Amino acid sequence: MRKFKIPVAPHSTNKCIRFPDDVIEAVENAIKGVDCTFSAFVVEAVRVALENLEDDCEE
Repeated sequence: MRKFKIPVAPHSTNKCIRFPDDVIEAVENAIKGVDCTFSAFVVEAVRVALENLEDDCEE
């Protein structure tokens, strides 16, 4: 399994989604003082989750 790394914000398309307040707070705390946006963090987390799903399907 690949280790999660906080990414630098890539070029992207706007997509509006809702997050629970506690998740927003946890992400904002994780990226505090780091060169990373909320969106970039979420995109990387989704990419890792998708890779994990692919790995699970291959087993």
